[in-house]
Amino acid sequence: MTDDVALAFREGWGRLVAGLIGWCGDWDLAEECAAEAFAAAVEAWPRDGEPDRPLAWLTTVARNRARDRIRRRTTQSARHEALAPLLDETSQSPGDAAGDAADIPDDRLRLIFTCCHPALPEPARIALTLRTLCGLTNAEIGRAFLVTEATMDKRLVRARAKIKQAAIPYRIPPADVLPERLDGVLAVVYLLFNEGYAASSGEAFLRVDLSAEAIRLARLIHELMPTEAETAGLLALLLLTDARRRARLRDGEIVPLPEQDRSLWNADQTAEAEVLLRATGGPIGPYAVQARIALCHNRSADPGQTDWAAIAALYTLLPTTAVTELNRAVAVAMADGPAAGLAIAGPLEPDLAAYHLFHATLADLHTRLDHPDQAQECLRRAIDLAPTPAERRLLRRRLSAVPPGMGE
Repeated sequence: MTDDVALAFREGWGRLVAGLIGWCGDWDLAEECAAEAFAAAVEAWPRDGEPDRPLAWLTTVARNRARDRIRRRTTQSARHEALAPLLDETSQSPGDAAGDAADIPDDRLRLIFTCCHPALPEPARIALTLRTLCGLTNAEIGRAFLVTEATMDKRLVRARAKIKQAAIPYRIPPADVLPERLDGVLAVVYLLFNEGYAASSGEAFLRVDLSAEAIRLARLIHELMPTEAETAGLLALLLLTDARRRARLRDGEIVPLPEQDRSLWNADQTAEAEVLLRATGGPIGPYAVQARIALCHNRSADPGQTDWAAIAALYTLLPTTAVTELNRAVAVAMADGPAAGLAIAGPLEPDLAAYHLFHATLADLHTRLDHPDQAQECLRRAIDLAPTPAERRLLRRRLSAVPPGMGE
């Protein structure tokens, strides 16, 4: 694939597929013809030059291919009858469709909400979003989530079948349910980013492509819904978190936040996130709160300058869950001492007994309180529960750093 076509694919796949689905109402046909349009571009553009309006060129080619497919179908079929009006449109030459992309922004937004419909299970929502909006292949999505291509094929077939059987509408939800549905869309993007930034399983701790796709989707949603404070909050949160990515690993090993080389942090992403947060008005939601917590870290030139009291206060603005309380305990421990943090974290064990970071946090607090036996016990438990080899190696290094003569 040439550079021009590759750029058009990255920037235009989701726009093209969304427009085609909105035009013909056939999910599979839209994806097949979009792929054929890009294949045609690979042949034509190096020979004829990139068109002035690449997306219009691709849209015209894809629509013409779709019309050819529809004509070849049995004329008596109900599907043909439903799509027959499309055949009455005059076929166009590539580049002739001045208005082909006119409604694409709304189509993309409709597509995002359709992919993330609450009737679909969460893994299917993420997979469908990656396939339809980002253009990842089934094999690529399968590798990202550690399943075979065949398994991912079946997952996507079931998701599309569910959309058809449940008659899930291809539309932006009505205003009265939009906030609830937007939350679901943003949650999918957030989970997708987290899976890339700190993998839940497998050999690789970071999956950069996955995080990049999440940021791209968050940016798209914010561009399409710029007045929604939480779309800006989510994009800012992802930018701020990803800004620290280059410093998170050194020679394949995890580098804890206090030990990271902060000169490697991406200052441009931090600056962009600050602009996004300043532009949001009114009440701030959970993503905007988390973004402000991340900003407290990113603004600190060294760990000693971190405003832990402000971070602890910000955590009180989030919905109370065991995980947010654990994070607040860390901030309180840094601001007011490890005993204060342990008083918050300790009672969370019934809810977080299977969470490796809970035990790792307790180990740190017990170490700072000079409780070596408890620290070692917590670290061993964390090692048993850690999901990736990189995290287990980090925890073993921490266990070996417990001063000699302490504990067992």
